[in-house]
Amino acid sequence: MNTNASSRYDVVIVGGGHNGLVAAAYLARAGQRVLVLERLARVGGAAVSARAFPGVDARLSRYSYLVSLLPRTIVRDLGLRLELRRRRIASYTPVERDGKPTGLLVDAGDPGRTRESFRALTGGDREWQAWQRFYRTTGQVAERVFPTLTEPLPSRAELRRRIADDAAWTSLFEEPLGAVIERSFADDLVRGVVLTDALIGTFTHAHDPSLRQNRCFLYHVIGNGTGDWDVPVGGMGAVTDALAGAALAAGAEIRTGHEVTAITADRAGTSGGGSAGTGRGHGEAEVSYRDLARGGEGTVAARRVLVNAAPAVLARLLGDDPGPAPEGAQLKVNMVLRRLPRLRDTAADPREAFAGTFHIAEGYRQLATAHAEARAGRMPTAPPSEIYCHTLTDPSILGPEAVRQGLQTLTLFGLHMPARLFGDPAAKDRALAASLAQLDAVLAEPIADCLATDADGRPCLEARTPPELEREIGLPGGHIFHRDLSFPFADDDFPFADGSVAGAGGSAAARWGVATDRPGVLLCGAGAVRGGGVSGIPGHNAARAVLEEAAHR
Repeated sequence: MNTNASSRYDVVIVGGGHNGLVAAAYLARAGQRVLVLERLARVGGAAVSARAFPGVDARLSRYSYLVSLLPRTIVRDLGLRLELRRRRIASYTPVERDGKPTGLLVDAGDPGRTRESFRALTGGDREWQAWQRFYRTTGQVAERVFPTLTEPLPSRAELRRRIADDAAWTSLFEEPLGAVIERSFADDLVRGVVLTDALIGTFTHAHDPSLRQNRCFLYHVIGNGTGDWDVPVGGMGAVTDALAGAALAAGAEIRTGHEVTAITADRAGTSGGGSAGTGRGHGEAEVSYRDLARGGEGTVAARRVLVNAAPAVLARLLGDDPGPAPEGAQLKVNMVLRRLPRLRDTAADPREAFAGTFHIAEGYRQLATAHAEARAGRMPTAPPSEIYCHTLTDPSILGPEAVRQGLQTLTLFGLHMPARLFGDPAAKDRALAASLAQLDAVLAEPIADCLATDADGRPCLEARTPPELEREIGLPGGHIFHRDLSFPFADDDFPFADGSVAGAGGSAAARWGVATDRPGVLLCGAGAVRGGGVSGIPGHNAARAVLEEAAHR
């Protein structure tokens, strides 16, 4: 159908994930006419809650599950009614030393207790002191870098000046992360615990010369200037509900069940003469969609189109070559338990151990071995993973009967599980069995004995592989960051896709790190320069770019 006055918007947003909702809320509050088109029957993308098991009233954060990078400024600006609760226990890592089960406990509220745990594990204070120095440095970097994520994109040189610590810059931005980990720590387990933040959803290793591990690590330690990973009270669905409410209250229009099928927009440097017969004006973009609920197709025109989908998806919508496919590298497992399992380390309280990040098979050498096996196309023999129990911090996701029964939720996030391993239909079962075997190895009882059962008598356990994430929520290759993360700066004088640079002479989209090679189309999802995680930052930055352009028209 042709566009007409009623189907022309200031901004059309492709994808109703959390970043798209952030952009919609900012733009609608500024008086822009905004339309959000979402393929699924609900908004939120990966930031959703679901009752995954029939007859069990537990609203699980099905995909994303913790929040660190959502700036408080966005929460304040949009008036979000949202509580993020800090976890007292940062992590617990079980290990066997000298034939005895033990573990490393990091208590965020009691440094003295953490020091004693380091001393008991390693026999002295060296590793504890190194831990303090290392995270003091990352904390200082976080305080200086995080505020820049919601500012115009700095150049590499500008960010280095802002950090003002040449040693930290070299360690985190220029040399493979493994170098500073090995200089700083001697204990294999401590090295592994540090490295895990560099491997979340990222198939890489400590000495990868591409520095993928450094980029992943950086985003996992800078959130809100502290690096804390907090529990969203009410689950991830509460985050999406707050954002959708803010967007709707501001006047944005949201259409679910609407699959975008194509985007038409002029490339940078072309005449931009519009599209005869469609109503697309000079410099405008056009979005075609399919109404999945009612049937039929439609087209809308907009001054700007913001894409809250992966760059590979955008390329297909534009009719371009998407290039090499991204590849996710994780196994996500959701469980509901009748009770928490007992641990082989009898000195550890399960209610503490599972409240923070519970590391499994994540020693430094274990991580390297698992990566090497997966890189060779083999399922890791001892898959590394990390677990946490949401309900120990926030029981509000359980209904009254589930609370009465004492149910607990458990989330397992497996590392080094690249999409390439799941071509065989039986691969998922092998990955799940191997991952649970590593968990069982540190428990005093099998995890299967602790699982609740649903209304049909089946164990409350579900798993998602990278190919399933692609099918369910449109992540190419199951890549949770849409593509490899980028450092939060622009290389000095390096042009963006639209041909401009990030400095004062560049386009607004380039200045905010959201440019594509179509001036009328901006990225507002995790594939933007400062994307990744449940942050809202790309949505904020795309909205700022649109409003900056509008102010100068």
